[in-house]
Amino acid sequence: MGYRTILAVMDTAENARTLGEFTTSLANSFSAHVIGLHMEAFAAVPLVAPMEMPDPATVQAMQEVAQKETSDIGAIFERKMASEGVSHEWRSFVSSIGYSSNSAVQSARCADIVVVRQTKAAAMSDSRAEFDSFLYESGRPVLLVPHVLQQPKPIERVLVAWNGSREATRAVFDALPFMIAAKSVEIFTVGKEEGDDQSDTLAGTEIASTLARHGINVSVTSQEKAHGMSAEKAIEQRLFDNSIDLLVMGAYGHSRWWEMLFGGVTRSVLEKTTALTLLSR
Repeated sequence: MGYRTILAVMDTAENARTLGEFTTSLANSFSAHVIGLHMEAFAAVPLVAPMEMPDPATVQAMQEVAQKETSDIGAIFERKMASEGVSHEWRSFVSSIGYSSNSAVQSARCADIVVVRQTKAAAMSDSRAEFDSFLYESGRPVLLVPHVLQQPKPIERVLVAWNGSREATRAVFDALPFMIAAKSVEIFTVGKEEGDDQSDTLAGTEIASTLARHGINVSVTSQEKAHGMSAEKAIEQRLFDNSIDLLVMGAYGHSRWWEMLFGGVTRSVLEKTTALTLLSR
């Protein structure tokens, strides 16, 4: 069991360099084929002359900049994959809607896992709406590389933020290849769902038993909300105390990926995490 097709989203040259390191590491671990993806959007035309006509020269210059960025990112990807001997292919598309285009979404849906680098909060803008939507619509597990991580390391300790939800369940089974290879996996629960008569420890024990049948070295830890610590703070503390290499959790939210990725508990945890994070919805 493993990830045989990895889609690496190369949105910027900076991210392409970092993702190249993590993606080749994953590809070598799972003997995977890597697809590098970059979407080039048509140049926006907000620039107008007094007669409210677009400035052709400015639009052309903007398009040339975008084309050069696509070329540079593709070259970074090709060099890294070739130097590591990784089976790979490069896909770049031009679309008026960028990462929301059907070609981008279909590429993601045919991959085992999508790898993307976390964007610094200060860099977020409305221009990334299409990219967020693409990730949300892909239907595939997403491995998020925090911006604080620059070099990959072995995934030996895994923490599962477990609450018994559909999203958390998908994340657990999407992460099986990582957990099977890890030295230890901890199922961590905080509090319980309102009206649920099953204790958190029992709920965590049941999924732990399932994972143990896969040969995974798994343990269960439960923390009550009554201790005065929120779920997100408890997860953050657990990550810090246990030197976790990979956090596995469900992603929650509404229409856009960013709302999903950074809504509620997910938002608070991911803004501070220093671990790779696998999310499923």
